[in-house]
Amino acid sequence: MAGRNGRTVRDLRRGNRTAVLQRLYFDGPMSRYELGPATGLSSGSISNVVAELVADGLVEEAGSVDSDGGRPRTLLRVVPGSGHMIGVDVGETRVRVELFDLTLTELARTERPLERQGYEADRSPRRQEYDVDVIVGHIRDGIAEVLAEADIAPERLLGVGIGVPGIVARTPERGAVVHGQTIGWDAVPLESLLRSACELPDTVPYFADNGARTLGQAEMWFGAGRGARNAVVVLFGSGVGACLVTEDVENGRSVEWGHLTVRVRGRRCRCGALGCLEAYAGAEALLDRWREEGGRPPEGTDEETALTAMLAAAYPPQGTEPDRIALAVLEETAEYLGAGLSDLINLFQPERILIGGWAGLQLGSRFLPAVRRYASSYALRYPAQHVTVDLGRLGPDAVTVGAAILPLADFFARGGRRAEPAPTGPSPAWRTALEERAPH
Repeated sequence: MAGRNGRTVRDLRRGNRTAVLQRLYFDGPMSRYELGPATGLSSGSISNVVAELVADGLVEEAGSVDSDGGRPRTLLRVVPGSGHMIGVDVGETRVRVELFDLTLTELARTERPLERQGYEADRSPRRQEYDVDVIVGHIRDGIAEVLAEADIAPERLLGVGIGVPGIVARTPERGAVVHGQTIGWDAVPLESLLRSACELPDTVPYFADNGARTLGQAEMWFGAGRGARNAVVVLFGSGVGACLVTEDVENGRSVEWGHLTVRVRGRRCRCGALGCLEAYAGAEALLDRWREEGGRPPEGTDEETALTAMLAAAYPPQGTEPDRIALAVLEETAEYLGAGLSDLINLFQPERILIGGWAGLQLGSRFLPAVRRYASSYALRYPAQHVTVDLGRLGPDAVTVGAAILPLADFFARGGRRAEPAPTGPSPAWRTALEERAPH
């Protein structure tokens, strides 16, 4: 039965369960008495919802606290082992797979490095392509490995979240489809490929999204973004991307910030266009520019090792002459990155900008003052005065944690109920009516 606002009793029950679960998750342990004001629900609703969640094995007692002259109040918390999620980071140097319990405590992890492919003989344009079958195989094997290591049955998974480079579109027929132009993926039906390759039950859903959004999700839930209503989280790795979080888009939306044009007829980007921010500010382009200017990045190493060497050359121990070429390229990169941030500041007027990703974390605090200075000088004064630019707090695992949050957020939205296989036909009208009228 639907009310005047279109919500059914089932919707209300689900919303009440979601409110209690989320409050216990983020602020628990809490007592029933504290849950009422925190959720806006009546004491009767709190009692009913808590009884359901305890019966479902999602909530448990966690000690007690003294009350003001009355009986001690029982504290409640979410049961860590009541659900498990897998987070996958399909990066541009490795595939990382991690298994978490419901409280996002890591239980197992594995990493598989990716080899560079697809370079032209003259290295121009510089482009990487990743074999789809190799990536799918890494994810399949990684999932099997972490489940076996932690001795977790696949049926206990709430879902698998995957952060990928590129734009993710969703189709009814093939699920998540990845358009990863910079890695040579053109409409890759990643979800259906994983569904065929991975031996997981049909009840385990897959959630794929852009890696910048999964990074943003993690920082907003648990990192430097907590409490902000309007923020931009930047992923600075081989390339660059961003996640926009506003009151209208509270779960975040990835934006292809790295392909903003910063110089007309400029350097060729990995995407094939000219003058993209990523052609100047991504780690891959940064190392290319060092080499082109006469620098000597170490040969036969991955990007992370090469960037570490560049930083060491530009900022050597006191008393040692710095590599002037490396230093000049890094300073120019700071200006490009700051100018790119100024566009985000002018367009979205965020409270906070957070920089994450492996390259952003490597460049770290040494790089940040120059980026802030350039961002402020290129942006309009008013929004620039009301934004802070800082590093993310969650480290190199942030994309994987954010990927695991995707199934967790879906689980919360369902009121703590697991996803069910799509029905083969409509439910009988009498069953639907009874479910909607059932008490909460």
